[in-house]
Amino acid sequence: MKFENIKGSIVAMITPFHEDGSVNFEVLTNLLERQIAGGTDAILTLGTTGEYPTMTHEEDAAVVEHTIRVVNGRVPVMVGSGSNCTATQIEKSIQYQDMGADALLLIAPYYNKANAEGMYRHFAETADKVHIPCILYNVPGRTGCSIPVSVVERLSTHPNIAGIKEASGDMSYIMKIAHCAGPDFSLYSGNDDITIPLMSVGGSGVISVYANVMPAMCHQIVADYLGGNQARAVENHLKYLKLMNHLFIEVNPIPVKAAMNLMGLNVGPMRMPLCAMSPANEAVLRETMKEVGLL
Repeated sequence: MKFENIKGSIVAMITPFHEDGSVNFEVLTNLLERQIAGGTDAILTLGTTGEYPTMTHEEDAAVVEHTIRVVNGRVPVMVGSGSNCTATQIEKSIQYQDMGADALLLIAPYYNKANAEGMYRHFAETADKVHIPCILYNVPGRTGCSIPVSVVERLSTHPNIAGIKEASGDMSYIMKIAHCAGPDFSLYSGNDDITIPLMSVGGSGVISVYANVMPAMCHQIVADYLGGNQARAVENHLKYLKLMNHLFIEVNPIPVKAAMNLMGLNVGPMRMPLCAMSPANEAVLRETMKEVGLL
């Protein structure tokens, strides 16, 4: 299935693990089917929420293969192929493309932070090597650097760069790049709490952590807003805003996995260095889930 500048809710999938730490493919199948049944517009695998930094290259490939096979073209599948090594990013991008990925998510290079020209080349050279759409991923809270506005502007004209997942939470930055949004370059919220403000300046939707918990509602909020029913979209967004925020009460994906386990979805533990959330924070999350009828 072609990606073609998807508008809507794209779930940033968690990766379920057995208690021994191995990937739980049976639960992964169930979660993918749950997302499709809930109306999710596309699937992202191997994002931050998927804990890919703790997985081997072989596990990465196995999760991608399984996801593409189970989804079977019913919705587009985006795969996180980013790295702080451009050569590695290119290698993994080509690999996932050849496996059948519909789009790629490319994170800003972290740790060995690039200057503006290096940042541009990191993305552009990867996009030159593949023929499926590439989505930039700006998440300075994780990477320690932000993609400069000038670099986003340059990359937005690249024929194979189809958009940006903007996860800084900085509306000032979003306003500066909003003019890039259009039929050939999509702007996606990477923060569930500001999805509606971002859509108000031309955004196409959200790449969502919250959608792991409530896929149908996340889809409805975005579809309502883009479809002209902004009042209902805002009403539901505000109704579940506290839950969205509490899914980040500790570092992602600790709370969302805790929430899913409380719901009986059996997604298992995290991999170190991520570990179970504190009892105090879990109590807060549990109470919020009760307030919105999830427990």
